[in-house]
Amino acid sequence: MTASAIIAPAPTNLRFHPVRDSVTMLRRNLKRMLRYPSMTIMLVGMPVVFLLLFVYVFGGTLGAGLDGSAPGGRAEYVNYVAPAIILMTVMATVQGTAISVAIDLTEGIIARFRTMHIARVSVLTGHVVGSIIQATFALAFVIVVALLVGFRPAAGPVEWLVTAGFLLAVTVAFVWLSVALGQVSGSVETASNLPMPLLLLPFVSSGFVPTDSLPAGLRWFAEFQPFTPIIETLRGLLMGQPIGNNAWLALGWCAAITLGGYLWSKRLFSRVSAR
Repeated sequence: MTASAIIAPAPTNLRFHPVRDSVTMLRRNLKRMLRYPSMTIMLVGMPVVFLLLFVYVFGGTLGAGLDGSAPGGRAEYVNYVAPAIILMTVMATVQGTAISVAIDLTEGIIARFRTMHIARVSVLTGHVVGSIIQATFALAFVIVVALLVGFRPAAGPVEWLVTAGFLLAVTVAFVWLSVALGQVSGSVETASNLPMPLLLLPFVSSGFVPTDSLPAGLRWFAEFQPFTPIIETLRGLLMGQPIGNNAWLALGWCAAITLGGYLWSKRLFSRVSAR
């Protein structure tokens, strides 16, 4: 018997299955979220704490005079601040995304996946879709808490459907950005700190007080940063207020952040895979 008869020929029909592999990676990330719920609880708990703090501690003062046609106070302020808290929920969730990606890199999981016959795109896709699912549950929980403390949106079924689509676009944009931040961080500690500006920028926007009440320089920054049109669009959809050009500005920011985050993530992942 010849050597050629003993050695089996190498398979030539191996193909990548991006969808199937992405589902496998998604299942892995969801199982990790369920196995370690402490991070999810912490990330969801942060916006809830801010909501309770601003409504019950500062609401009586900050709510006075928000609208000249209303008496102001805590009841009005909860309707004003809830959209900002909803946005902060998304930002808190994507911070967890950066940490999860950094954990996979530092523990060598990404390097191990590179040795397996799987589509490379599935690794990042699993993180992205898993984070979107996590953000969906977090948003539902925070909205329920907001309703319990007095949030009374005027949105009908159509407005809620549009709001859900808009929040999905915002979540996708910042999840991709956080995937890139998780790869560039180099450590879990750095990954937990790099997305921190995403949690702080809503404070320097129209989320908690009208931009007209800010000093001139700070007002200019608040009006031209991405979180103000996003919050104003959410507020308009939920409270039945005019949105104006804010929706187009917000969607433009989301498209730019999505494209930039995706290309940056893909480039970083290719560089890591090439090592």
